[in-house]
Amino acid sequence: MSLIDQNGWLTQAIRIESPNQDERPLNTAASVLVIHNISLPPGEYGGPWIDDLFCNRLDSTAHPYFAEIAELKVSSHLLISRTGEIRQYVSFDQRAWHAGESCFDGQTGCNDFSIGIELEGCDDRPYEIKQYEALVDVTHHIQSRYPAISVDRIVGHSDIAPQRKTDPGDAFEWERFRAMLTG
Repeated sequence: MSLIDQNGWLTQAIRIESPNQDERPLNTAASVLVIHNISLPPGEYGGPWIDDLFCNRLDSTAHPYFAEIAELKVSSHLLISRTGEIRQYVSFDQRAWHAGESCFDGQTGCNDFSIGIELEGCDDRPYEIKQYEALVDVTHHIQSRYPAISVDRIVGHSDIAPQRKTDPGDAFEWERFRAMLTG
């Protein structure tokens, strides 16, 4: 049984709707899952900063790094915190603005056909088991609703934007994740 409602919202997630979204192109469904990481400020966890960034209310004076990113218009479908808490910013049926300039299997503009999941973390620090558990659970629900997202269509941001991005980084245990997903 899928816990994704008819409008593309995960019923178990905290819903914080981002203005940084729009319609997917006509007749385009999600067919790729992209895993990212984020921490704000870099290397720090907790706090309201990720919500604020995705909702265009990040205080540029709250941290020196925020002055560089406060004007960005970005979002993701989901964020999985260090504790495994799930927040959803954009319906899976809508286009979130997470991938940027990107290409998967020869097709550019991955935001059009992907779902983006942010893990609260950094490239070089281990993720928490609760994050893997939540990611596996969410991925099963997403695959149930969007069957084109097979295991080989679950990628890192670094896979679709290798010249620009490194996330989810070396600390993300792909083998562990895939074993949990298929086991």
